[in-house]
Amino acid sequence: MHQSNRALIVLFEEFLADRGTRKPSPHTLAAYRRDLTTIGDLLGPLPQLSLDDCTVKALRAAFAEFALPRSVASIRRAWSTWNAFFTFLVTDGVVPGNPMSGIAKPRSPLATPKPLRGEQTPEHLLTAVSEADPNARHPWPERDLAVLALALCAGLRSAELLSLRVGSIAGRPGERRVDVLGKGGQPRTIPISDDLDAVLEAYLASRRSKFGSRAVLRSSPLFVDRHGEQLLRGGMQYLVKSCFRRAQITDRVPRGAQLHSLRHTFATRLAEDGASAVEIMRLLGHASLATSQNYIDSTAEQQRAAVLSNRTNRALRGLG
Repeated sequence: MHQSNRALIVLFEEFLADRGTRKPSPHTLAAYRRDLTTIGDLLGPLPQLSLDDCTVKALRAAFAEFALPRSVASIRRAWSTWNAFFTFLVTDGVVPGNPMSGIAKPRSPLATPKPLRGEQTPEHLLTAVSEADPNARHPWPERDLAVLALALCAGLRSAELLSLRVGSIAGRPGERRVDVLGKGGQPRTIPISDDLDAVLEAYLASRRSKFGSRAVLRSSPLFVDRHGEQLLRGGMQYLVKSCFRRAQITDRVPRGAQLHSLRHTFATRLAEDGASAVEIMRLLGHASLATSQNYIDSTAEQQRAAVLSNRTNRALRGLG
């Protein structure tokens, strides 16, 4: 039955509780709440709002005002949050239909890949990080190398790295893999090389010597801080930035990419080495084949530009 007089703020909490059962990251849950309350405040005084206030006309005006100072990505994210909110209400029988079909959703341009700049930059980074930093108060090169190696050689997102357990590294010798829980709770498996496996084993051995054998139980977080506690998002970001500084490559890291530039480097090198869009899609956990194809297209454009810049081409002018 339609329950149009129910308080909007109460329904927000019911929706967020439902989302919470899916175990999203705290960052994702906070984004849901922010999108709901920000649009809600544009509809009117939020504590006084009910579902009756969520007409297509009112929502359209609220989203139009919301969109003025914001990027396409922010608008799309807010639209998706409200669409999920109303889908939840329809499923629970609170409303008969989803009004978001009447609200325009901006098209999202495919982002240009942002890999590390420089042909040998990934190799230089790994070599530099593998050595203890003499300026660090608590150096742990084995852990730092393991984080960067997994990002560069398996293409994991920050949240995926943080959610890994010791038991996520599995398989027989020669067939080792990392089992990842990706966006939307979608699992995927990524093969890892013997060399990457050795890096991870060296890290776990160093951790065992620091904290004892109980610190590396299969259910334990794979990456921990210097106290043996699970590494959190802020700690991961600081770790990666400090590694870039240590390797003196901060000028080769695209602005706004940081850890994500390592994932982009993995995907770009896959494309350069001839991987198909389907293979890239499966390995990186993309929801859309177009996202994966973007790496191949970008690589092709770079290769064409390199060929055209060859000075020998100029010698052909007027000869044909």
